[in-house]
Amino acid sequence: MSRLFWPLLFALLLSGCSSLNDKDETKGWSQQKLYREASSELASGNYEKAIDYYEKLESRYPFGKYAHQAQLDVAYAYYKVGEPESALAAADRFIKLHPGHPAVAYAYYLKGLTNFNRSLGFLSRFTPTDNSQRDPGAALDSYKDFEHVLKEFPDSDYAEDARKRMLYLRNNLARYEVHVARYYIKRGAYVAAAQRASYVVEHYQRTPAVKDALEVMIDAYTRLGMKDLANDARRVLALNEKSGALIPDPQKMQEKSWTRKLWDYFGLDKN
Repeated sequence: MSRLFWPLLFALLLSGCSSLNDKDETKGWSQQKLYREASSELASGNYEKAIDYYEKLESRYPFGKYAHQAQLDVAYAYYKVGEPESALAAADRFIKLHPGHPAVAYAYYLKGLTNFNRSLGFLSRFTPTDNSQRDPGAALDSYKDFEHVLKEFPDSDYAEDARKRMLYLRNNLARYEVHVARYYIKRGAYVAAAQRASYVVEHYQRTPAVKDALEVMIDAYTRLGMKDLANDARRVLALNEKSGALIPDPQKMQEKSWTRKLWDYFGLDKN
């Protein structure tokens, strides 16, 4: 008996400690207190703690007066903590459960922001990285989310910012098509390159990528021996340059500006 006594006592003590550590501090909290504490954690940037409180609030009081706002706030918290899939799922859930709610515009805008950040690279936070070379999937999703905000909620507080982000995304999507076209040129797939570049000229007018697309078309048609088509592309390019219809590429201007800053920083001669 004595041999069994101490192991059993030790196991009971461990079990007691575990139950103490697992004690839920929110047990017995009212929905008002849960929401207040969750909002406080969110405002303080303690997003994981806020998520925990919001999810407990919704679980315990699914039809309470704070449920709607908690669903939106937890989506924002997931967005801030860097969990895009959870943020999108929470926003989609809100939209599905409350399609006529006034905050649906914000839910779509938050989806757009989440996908927008997914389309950006880590280095782009610090250097002028060309994000158009990344997979366009998230950028397309973001564009559609912002487009929905602009079309369905044109008078909302989020419409103007959505419009500006759509412009940025459209420019990047056009650049992506040019990158693909140039890749085809390198692989010797000149017909595919010309088709991809032509798509940019037709569907992404008034974007900086049009000039590059026309240059790719000239190159591809020349390599294919299609002189007439190459000359047509040259004429279109020349006419647009003469009329000033071509839009300067802010990405290239940013890269030049960044290069100048580096030269100045290291005290090097730029000439």
